[in-house]
Amino acid sequence: MEFTFLAEQFSAIYHTAAEGVASAPGRVNLIGEHTDYNDGFVLPCTLNFRTKVLFKARADNVIKVHSLNYPGESDCFSVAEPIKAGPSQWGNYVRAVAFVLQRAGHKLCGADLLIESDVPQGAGLSSSAALEVAIGGMFNSVAQLKLTPTQLALFGQQAENDFMDCQCGIMDQLVSANGQSHHALLIDCQDLSTQLVAMPTNLVVVIINSNYPRKLVDSEYNQRRLACEAAAKKLGVSSLRQTTLDAVEHNTLLSDVERKRARHVVSENLRVIDAVQALQTGDLAKLRTLMAQSHQSLHGDYEVTVAATDGLVKLSQQALGENGAARMTGGGFGGAIVCLCLPESVATLKDSVIPQYQQQFGLAADLYVCTAGQGLVVQYF
Repeated sequence: MEFTFLAEQFSAIYHTAAEGVASAPGRVNLIGEHTDYNDGFVLPCTLNFRTKVLFKARADNVIKVHSLNYPGESDCFSVAEPIKAGPSQWGNYVRAVAFVLQRAGHKLCGADLLIESDVPQGAGLSSSAALEVAIGGMFNSVAQLKLTPTQLALFGQQAENDFMDCQCGIMDQLVSANGQSHHALLIDCQDLSTQLVAMPTNLVVVIINSNYPRKLVDSEYNQRRLACEAAAKKLGVSSLRQTTLDAVEHNTLLSDVERKRARHVVSENLRVIDAVQALQTGDLAKLRTLMAQSHQSLHGDYEVTVAATDGLVKLSQQALGENGAARMTGGGFGGAIVCLCLPESVATLKDSVIPQYQQQFGLAADLYVCTAGQGLVVQYF
């Protein structure tokens, strides 16, 4: 959706022209699942799907917000008062970012906002992180906070953790804020250092959303996190980043569940580092092996896959053969799978996998062919 149309919609709602736009992308994680909140390694890339926030500063302390994705709904609150949750779920993400910035002592100002997003929701592509980063970029600009992209990412994570009560790691917000076109981003979640990894020019990223209804995701997610923290404590380390597979296998204090959760995290970290090298050398065979191992670990040890995503991965692996790799991506319990494949294999996925999946599971999957997009951008008109 072009800015011209959005600017017209902004003017129609607020009877004034927008000053600028802050936009941030969704992301897909190529490999490194459930490692971020364990101080591990992740390898996401930003997408060409974006959340855009048109804005104009106000002379008062009021935030007014509309969304083209939720016509007829709006939210309004003051940044001069303590910020609490409101009636709008999507509006609460705006409040959440304002809350954590305010809590940190930053002086905010009012603004009229219009949100539009083409980041698919519920597909594990971080529509919430894209919104948080874009809102953070907007506040950073209109209130002249002079925060770095990484600082904005941390505030986005705090918004999710402390206001929305989802205990996500830092990956989603950090890549949305710092990502670069045509690159994946290796993130060391222990110190937030990053390394750009060029995507092979002969491979495309294909995301297939299972459209399996995700339920109880937050509670299951938080249970996994608690199990990892318990395992780290019994292993005598501050996080699972600090231990080895040998230590996990031979520690007698770990419960069976804790051992499985820890084994996934530790082995996944090793797979991420190997995947970086495979991307750099264009080794598709190695990527195929690593992504298959990652999915199997998420299925067996971390237990976050469902029959629908297992089925999608299996169908995709069979359809792609030596021309691609596939695995579950995102938090799990539904959501999407990601494939890295040769461009000529996209038709095979569309013509073979999608109909077979619908036949087997009674669900219509959505397929997206993606490129690695730019991270947070704020521009004035």
